[in-house]
Amino acid sequence: MQKEHKNKELYKENLSPQKQITTNPIDKSGLVAKINILGSGMNSGKIPHAVFSHHVEKSYGAVDYSSFIKETNEIVRNHTSLRRSLTAFHNLFTSRLNCNYTALGIINEQSGTIDVKLLDKASNVFSYKVFMSDKNNEIVKAIENDEVMTLSNSEFLKIPSLASVPSLILPIKVQGRTICVALASDYNVHNHISLYQLTATSMGLLVQNSDLYKQVAQSSYLDSLTNLNSHRRFHELLSQELIEAEANNSKVSVLIFDINNMGQINRDYGHSKGDEVIKVVANKINENIKKQDIAARYGGDKISVILKNMNADEAKYMAEYLSYTLSCCLVDDIGPVNNVAVGIATYPDDSKDKEKLLILAEQAVLVSKTKGYKNGRSTIVSTQDYDFWDDSALNSFAIVMAKRHSQLGINFEEALLDKFQNENIVSQNHLIEVVTSLATAIDAKDEYTKDHSSSVSRYSVALARAINMPENEVERIKLGALLHDIGKIGIPENVLTKPDRLTDEEFKIIQQHPSIGVEKILEPNPLLHDLIPIVKYHHEQWNGKGYPCQLKGEEIPLAARIVAIADTYHALISDRPYRKGMSFEKACAILEEGAGIQWDKELVRQFIAIAPSLATKI
Repeated sequence: MQKEHKNKELYKENLSPQKQITTNPIDKSGLVAKINILGSGMNSGKIPHAVFSHHVEKSYGAVDYSSFIKETNEIVRNHTSLRRSLTAFHNLFTSRLNCNYTALGIINEQSGTIDVKLLDKASNVFSYKVFMSDKNNEIVKAIENDEVMTLSNSEFLKIPSLASVPSLILPIKVQGRTICVALASDYNVHNHISLYQLTATSMGLLVQNSDLYKQVAQSSYLDSLTNLNSHRRFHELLSQELIEAEANNSKVSVLIFDINNMGQINRDYGHSKGDEVIKVVANKINENIKKQDIAARYGGDKISVILKNMNADEAKYMAEYLSYTLSCCLVDDIGPVNNVAVGIATYPDDSKDKEKLLILAEQAVLVSKTKGYKNGRSTIVSTQDYDFWDDSALNSFAIVMAKRHSQLGINFEEALLDKFQNENIVSQNHLIEVVTSLATAIDAKDEYTKDHSSSVSRYSVALARAINMPENEVERIKLGALLHDIGKIGIPENVLTKPDRLTDEEFKIIQQHPSIGVEKILEPNPLLHDLIPIVKYHHEQWNGKGYPCQLKGEEIPLAARIVAIADTYHALISDRPYRKGMSFEKACAILEEGAGIQWDKELVRQFIAIAPSLATKI
């Protein structure tokens, strides 16, 4: 110990200001001073007096400050990984400062260790751990004392080839916390200390950024509540699995589990109990799937599973098994976890498109909810189990589409239209059922216009009968009113549901929906050609200032004039994002004010006469 102490003193003596000369052309007000200020801002440790000297020995003239700083900036700017950046710094130190070795020790507070990676002049790599509990280790001393240390040897490294070379130990702080320590071996360290501090500052920031990146990456991959894959990671993994399945001509099934009564649990027992139920479901599912399969938090109270190489029947068997294991779980105050709906969709049988596959799985979950229980557990539903135009299936589809439309745009609605165009209509009643279902799905795009089409149809039928129209014409108006807004299927979501006043450009987009409805839905289907005048002209006005054709007066078909009044009345009494629905009296007053200007005056009079009876279904 005495010999080591003597070596340290001799080394410090060699660094003393008396042994330095004053030939440095860069004075204290110049670049060196600025570097010292920058370095001292990052590390407030105690530094030997020689470290702060701006005098240099003659040998120092070989180091070009500006090029050294430029290279340092290049390393930071081109940073792609911490390992590559440290190698670049090592090459810089060995080539410019003739270092024998460089090292970086990163403090791992969780394990109480310092993870050291060292490169020598020959680019040999040494990795080892230093325990923070080892108070005799020079690295630990420097960190705990917050002190820059210069040693005449490197015996503490326990690397024989480096034992006799000097060492610099420089703790690095970022935002007041020591996060790592830099080490270097340089016989001329007192002349280079400012450069070490500068690069140590950069290294500290790189370490911190690398750590933050890992935390962000981990948080984006793992759900914090369940420790399953996150929703984002689920999408990434499913995309990969579908690519692999396409290449191997195999199948992939997606299960979605939805805890039905979560809202009630949260209200009755608190959200912490709800979180406990979600964790129980997640853990039990994750424990009972195959290693190759993937579980994830799909969002809220939903857990999803990707089943590789499984068709719909095999996936249903797995879902039944998982549903059974959940029913065996007991949660304090709640009891068995048996109220979980399950939906299944399979690639490529149901869809080859990832987003459509997930839409169908979500729809299957909602259908499962409507089917209730079987043998004490929710019914497990595959997309292959139900008729698309079934009331519960279409309602579920509408709900899912309303939630996901902004993500999917018009493409999935095109799939809906494709199903509609290819439906084999066998009777008038069948046509009415399919049209009603289609209108309901379109209304679901906007939560504020749910049931709008069916209400407008009901009001239109009432007005048509009030003026004694033939029953076959009443039926035509009923269908036309149901489909009057069907062209909104082609209107962007941000325009359709905008809560504020539309711009002129946005209003022009909205004005396209009657023509879109005719071109996309009615014209391709001969059974619906009689409805074209209603859908196309229901926004024309009596004074000729409507759209799309600026028809006026009786040029506008009677059926379209009827639907226009019913459409306006329901819009006035309905809640909107920017206002509450108007009263019956206010809505009728507005219709009266526009009679003979926007609407047929006689039809407005007839409608106001029957309006009080429209509160109940006709």
